[in-house]
Amino acid sequence: MSTAADPPTEADPERVASALSAAEFVRIHPRPTGDAVAAAGVLARALDTRGVPFQVRATRAEAVPDGDGTALALGWTAPNATGIAPEARPVSAVAAAVVDAFGAEPDPLVGLAGVVAAGTVPGDGGSGSLLEEAQRRGVVNRRPGVAVPTADLADGLAHSTLFWAPYSGDPDATGTLLADLGVDTAVGETAEAERAGVDEDAHRRLASAVALDSTADAPDRAVSAVERALRPYETPTGPFATLGGHADVLSALARERPGLGVALALGADVADAALSTWRGHAERVHEALGDPTTGRYDGAFVARVEASPAAAPALVTAARLVRDFASPESVALVVSDDAAAAAGDGAVNVTAALRAGVEATATDGTDAAAGDTAESSDDSVDVFGDDRVGEARFAGGDVQAFIGAFREALR
Repeated sequence: MSTAADPPTEADPERVASALSAAEFVRIHPRPTGDAVAAAGVLARALDTRGVPFQVRATRAEAVPDGDGTALALGWTAPNATGIAPEARPVSAVAAAVVDAFGAEPDPLVGLAGVVAAGTVPGDGGSGSLLEEAQRRGVVNRRPGVAVPTADLADGLAHSTLFWAPYSGDPDATGTLLADLGVDTAVGETAEAERAGVDEDAHRRLASAVALDSTADAPDRAVSAVERALRPYETPTGPFATLGGHADVLSALARERPGLGVALALGADVADAALSTWRGHAERVHEALGDPTTGRYDGAFVARVEASPAAAPALVTAARLVRDFASPESVALVVSDDAAAAAGDGAVNVTAALRAGVEATATDGTDAAAGDTAESSDDSVDVFGDDRVGEARFAGGDVQAFIGAFREALR
């Protein structure tokens, strides 16, 4: 039977470590975000070194599924589990502090990938000790340029969701950009030269071009948003070319295939499958944003897009990109005929607003419900998320009514 849980409060690393130290079996339930999935990897690896059995399963449920052992919710507050909810620090940074208190050493690469996935620059958000440890071990090396997961820069730039520029989604256009800037497209073949300072100027030109192209005519927040894509940390022993690229892949997996994201965070050799999923996710994101119909309202910027039901997971990433690089308002809504996603700054609850939109389009008069695991496709799951980021799916209906109810709920 399930053990009693701590009340949902802001996570204290010592308290969480104490609960884990006394556990005979730990069930870890991260929300499907790159940050939470990375945190699950950090904690599970530490439990493994201590010989504590564990299970990791991403979930969208409002409470953790029942089961034996100690339940741990990552990236959300569950009423029946010890939890590490997103607060001022990334969940992965708090998880690393728990591992420290646990008497083990957190994996710095996985932890830092989670930090970047949370939208934070390595070293910030309480991740300074992780960065110091990574540098001490020699598993990160900072260089000029742009963070991508692949050795092929044209491929990496085209599929990146760390920024949004005119050439996003177009490998031919990114190849032309690189040629114009005199940058080798295969970063892996020139890594030693870059470390020797041979091609640094070209990569600085690339970083400058991406920064300028993604912030031109963009809101002020774009300047800070693009920062995590610039001056990347190479990861010579990691599964991907850079730390930021690792984070980008984790975030895509969390949305599309969270089970594969968990496997990656646990250290499984799944880089090829992960990159394939990342590319597909990015293609759907950039295709959806290729020709949106936009409208600005008081408090919200809305992008109407054409997207198939299979592309629904991509709308969350699309909403984040619109918020960071296009929206003059604090909240961005991306909506198709049967799905929507919203991203904001936390001042208002975008998930509650999405729920209001779903209820306005419901044909049977029932309330929106949540309660699915991240690996299933239960049609009863209509709304999922938190104050800052949320997603909704609905079986058609009046999209204008959805938008109107969403806007009204923001007031």
